[in-house]
Amino acid sequence: MSVRPNNFLKNLKYDLPSGLVVFLVALPLCLGIALASGAPLLSGLVSGIVGGLVVSMLSGSQLAVSGPAAGLTVIVLDGISEVGSFEVFLCAVILAGIIQLALGFLKAGVIGYYFPSSVIKGMLAAIGLILILKQIPHFLGIDQDFFGDIDFLQADGRNTFSEIIYAFENFGIGPLVIGMVSLGIIILWKQAFIKQSPILSVIPSALVVVIVGVILNQWFVSGIPALAISGDHLVQLPFISSFNDIQNELALPDFSQIMNVNVFRVAITIAIIASLETLLSIEAIDKLDPQKRRTPMNRELKAQGVGNIVAGLLGGLPMTAVIVRGTANITAGGKTKMSSFYHGLLLISSVLLIPGILNLIPLSALAAILLDVGYKLSKPALYKAQWKLGRMQFIPFLVTIVAILFTDLLIGISIGMIVGVYFILRANYKTPFLFNKEDKETHHHYTIHLSEHVSFLNKAHIASMLEDMPENAIVDIYGNNTRYLDYDVIEAIYEFREQAKHKNIKFSLINLPTEPGLDIEQKK
Repeated sequence: MSVRPNNFLKNLKYDLPSGLVVFLVALPLCLGIALASGAPLLSGLVSGIVGGLVVSMLSGSQLAVSGPAAGLTVIVLDGISEVGSFEVFLCAVILAGIIQLALGFLKAGVIGYYFPSSVIKGMLAAIGLILILKQIPHFLGIDQDFFGDIDFLQADGRNTFSEIIYAFENFGIGPLVIGMVSLGIIILWKQAFIKQSPILSVIPSALVVVIVGVILNQWFVSGIPALAISGDHLVQLPFISSFNDIQNELALPDFSQIMNVNVFRVAITIAIIASLETLLSIEAIDKLDPQKRRTPMNRELKAQGVGNIVAGLLGGLPMTAVIVRGTANITAGGKTKMSSFYHGLLLISSVLLIPGILNLIPLSALAAILLDVGYKLSKPALYKAQWKLGRMQFIPFLVTIVAILFTDLLIGISIGMIVGVYFILRANYKTPFLFNKEDKETHHHYTIHLSEHVSFLNKAHIASMLEDMPENAIVDIYGNNTRYLDYDVIEAIYEFREQAKHKNIKFSLINLPTEPGLDIEQKK
């Protein structure tokens, strides 16, 4: 869906500030993911720019933001090693984009609709908790892992929780002061008098946080050096002063190895993982959308495919729709896809025009912004709401959270899906029929009404129920409303019919096939 001119002007006051917030969040994430992937720093920014300028316009999502994803860092790192160089790896990125494009045309996006709501909500809550837990060390100016890391086990040998303990034992006062001031500004900006101000209400709190953070740190540098934040805890953009610098920083694909079987293997892996992560993120973002708009999943796969083709050609990392950036977009008030487009414009402008200024931004200030995003994703009210829905919803929700916290996004989702499917199967197993027992003086009369759909999953329950029938009983099984009856179930029923003769049970089938070979539609 394109953005109409009237909508463009109407939503400019929402989308531009939101695009700025997403830009501030995405900038260190793009750089950190590139660094962790063993790729050139500029490759992460290229993907962020392509995600903002290209994918946002092709996508049917109004609020999703695409770019390099933390969940792909290991795949990229291993992929570069497997094919021999980053230039050859870029061929795999291009091929992955072509595969995603094909998946979109084959309508594979329907997979996105099969994730249970409890698992998606668990993913959102887990991402919120991870943002909070992972930003605390950056907030304290200690963490050496890349900004945006979401895995439980870290490259520095610590894990999510041991890193927090280490950070509190070794925190920096300067980053802590800037972080606390930043949090104070974010809380202040939520107050009624700010929202009612015609001037302050249009200024994003994130922009104020960044400006104040830079000013405070520069004051520390000049007046209180002991509190000054070191360079490795500031944004670190590569300096681009000429076209030659771009050529030196950018890597371009080496097509001489495009037919290498390892390239195809890596491409297929990227396409599958990137598509799954995109579909999950889109489903989660749609649930957060205040207007409850639905994203066409097949169109999204096509958009991501084109994005990865373009990114690969320009020397960028593979990309997905990224839940952290999409959530930041929603919480900042974004209304249309233009907010993502603006974030892309700001990324490319920052690289070309003001890298020196942006390199003054403390990561502790940006960590404060993400702490706020994390809290909004994992509010206590969400847990209470899921609890009220009952254990069939709450247990998969909780398992998904724990699994993601202690593994990674895709493994955690997979575990949550298994638990969710178990509860679905368990419910299906328990409700294949309505059962009624009527006690007479001389016998027991049992009536069983089969449900509309009875599959092989119900065979064990039905067979065990029939085996428990007492001698001399009357058993009537009705199929009045049954539209599908699995052959395995029919077979179990006919096996019982033979057993019933030996127990003196009077057994009748009403509106069901009279012979095992007949279809349910031939029952009459």
